[in-house]
Amino acid sequence: MKAPTLSGLFGRKQDASPPPDIEAAALRSDRFRLAREGDWQRLDTIVTAMEENRLRRLSDDDVLALPALYRTTASSLAVARETSLDSATIAYLESLVQRAWFQVYGPRQGFVRWLGGFLGGGLSRAIREIWPEILVALAVMVAGVATGWLLVSGDQDWYFSLVPSQFADTRVPGASRAVLMESLSTADSAGGLSGFAAYLFQNNASVSILAFALGFAFGIPTLMILLKEMATLGAMLWLFSTRGLTLDFAAWLSVHGTTELFAILLAGAAGLHVGRSMAFPGGRSIMAAAAESGRRAAIVMAGVVMMLIVAALLEGFARQLVGDTLERLAIGGSMLVIWCAYFFAFRRVPPGAER
Repeated sequence: MKAPTLSGLFGRKQDASPPPDIEAAALRSDRFRLAREGDWQRLDTIVTAMEENRLRRLSDDDVLALPALYRTTASSLAVARETSLDSATIAYLESLVQRAWFQVYGPRQGFVRWLGGFLGGGLSRAIREIWPEILVALAVMVAGVATGWLLVSGDQDWYFSLVPSQFADTRVPGASRAVLMESLSTADSAGGLSGFAAYLFQNNASVSILAFALGFAFGIPTLMILLKEMATLGAMLWLFSTRGLTLDFAAWLSVHGTTELFAILLAGAAGLHVGRSMAFPGGRSIMAAAAESGRRAAIVMAGVVMMLIVAALLEGFARQLVGDTLERLAIGGSMLVIWCAYFFAFRRVPPGAER
């Protein structure tokens, strides 16, 4: 439905003289309109140009005047409603105020543009801003691997406490080299692997989300989750090392692990970032500190979800179809290089920051 226009609303001629009360109301409406329609027309012109992406035709004065014109027109609408001016004037002002509100306060970009900014520098910038937490999370994860290795090497019963039952089928202490090697073999085809990929994504996503969500408790639960998850990896690494399959296991794991573990690392770091800001808010209130760090962590978690999808595809397909150790290492190593380059070397300059 086409929005009302000033010429259509206020340029009508009356064929007969109206009753005195109607004539008085019309006169009052005309005076109200004539005193303000210059601002309305200017706002209409500015908003129309913005809606048609003709910003270059607007002067600096027009752009600076937009908020004030919007408030003035909104005030006129309130007065028009309060004094029961003619319905045509109210309808025009309602349409104009709605259009102007969208230009002044509405979203400044659509999803495609947001996604371009997110992938084009927003995500990598957010990750670089939490680098202290990334280092802490990385240290805890390395310590978790070492802890799992040492516990199981000292007492093999720890293996069954650390490794979930679905992973401890044939991969248990005492298993032969042939049995362990078989567990690293490829599938015959890609059939049925999509379901496996979906399961892995769900499992890895739950760990990452939990590590992030518990960060509000000053990051302590997050550290415990990272330690526990990596202790499982340390226990399995010890098992395969006892049969001389350390490199084969590392290659098998690297196909998806460099992406998956990186995602879990970032999720844990995001949780620690929120927890640290709440424990040490500085000159801000705890709520303000949590809100600021939460916005940054949310961007990181959006990237974590993206990485987990990639990891699930790699784990459900590439790892199951590529059996050569060197090829697996090449895939895993390439993914690690890509992620590191994207997160830490890619530094897009925001528009307007050039000098």
